[in-house]
Order: sequence, then structure tokens, then C-alpha cells
Amino acid sequence: MIGGFRNSPGKEGIRISNHTHISYPENFTVGEQVSIGHFNYIDCYKKVTFGRNVYLANYISILTHSSHNSVRLHGIHYMEDAADLKGLQSGEVEIGDFCLIGPHTTIMPGTKIGKGCLITAYSFVKPGKYPDFSILKGNPAKIVGNTREIDEILLEKYPEIRHKYYLTEYPEEGFDPEIPASDY
Repeated sequence: MIGGFRNSPGKEGIRISNHTHISYPENFTVGEQVSIGHFNYIDCYKKVTFGRNVYLANYISILTHSSHNSVRLHGIHYMEDAADLKGLQSGEVEIGDFCLIGPHTTIMPGTKIGKGCLITAYSFVKPGKYPDFSILKGNPAKIVGNTREIDEILLEKYPEIRHKYYLTEYPEEGFDPEIPASDY
């Protein structure tokens, strides 16, 4: 496995492409049933945590540090000042349970994504906290909907799974069906 990642003891169903690179794998924690596709880069300079049933498509970058400001500020002294870079941006990244990250997405340092979220292809997710069940889209990514509205349409079509499978471990906390998805 590129990057030296090992499955965590006791975790089941973790699938990581051999074309995914994980820097500092000791700072990477994953839940069960995680699937990480081809050609992804996960920078674990700081801690990166995935909940259960997280799915990453391909060509995704998850970053915990960015030195783009430091390169300009330190100029030709960038490498010699590496131990104490001014302007370095860093922060942990957390992705909640049951999230799907679309292809060609970039997630910046200091981002916390709630459970049940969907990030569409080609999104650029700026640092911040995003609520449970958000649909994020764009550059920069903005909340454009709520995955539970999509789920309701599918559950009407497949009512037999509503109580058998659908988010049985999570109460209806934090979601008000009277608030339009555009307000989340």
C-alpha cells in the first residue's frame, strides 16, 4: 500500500486503492466500511479522521497543511526556515459517518464535515464546520441542499428499508423538515 497505511485492528471492510497516497499514516484514523478510490492524496500532517461508511471517489486531495503563504513570505529562505514557517496554514480534518466525496474534490485544512454529507465532484471545500446531511457543491463549495430530501424520495420508492436500514442509529437531531434545504 502506498504510504504505508495498515488496517486498524478490529476494523472491517476498509478498502484503500494501492494508487492512493497517505502521508503520515500514523495520524489517519478510519471507521469501518471505508472505501477510498484511486489516485487520492490524503495529507495527514495533522490528524485526519473518517467515520464509518465514508466513500471517496478518485482524484481527491484532503489537506491538513498548506504552505502557499509561507513560500511567498520566506522566499529563498523557505527551506532553511522550515522548522518555523510563518504563514503556514494547518488544521485537522474530520469527515463524519456515511459521507460521500465526489471525484476531483479538494478539502482544505481545518475542515469538519458532519455525518451523512455529500460533496459533489470538483468541489473546493474551504476550512470550516459543515452541518450533518449537507450537500456541498462548487468552488468554493457552498451548502446547496440536504441529503435527507433526496433520501425521502428514495424511501418512498423503497419503503421497506426505512426502518430496516436507514440511519437506524441516529435520531432526527439537528434537522428540521420545515426549514428549506437552501437555508442549511
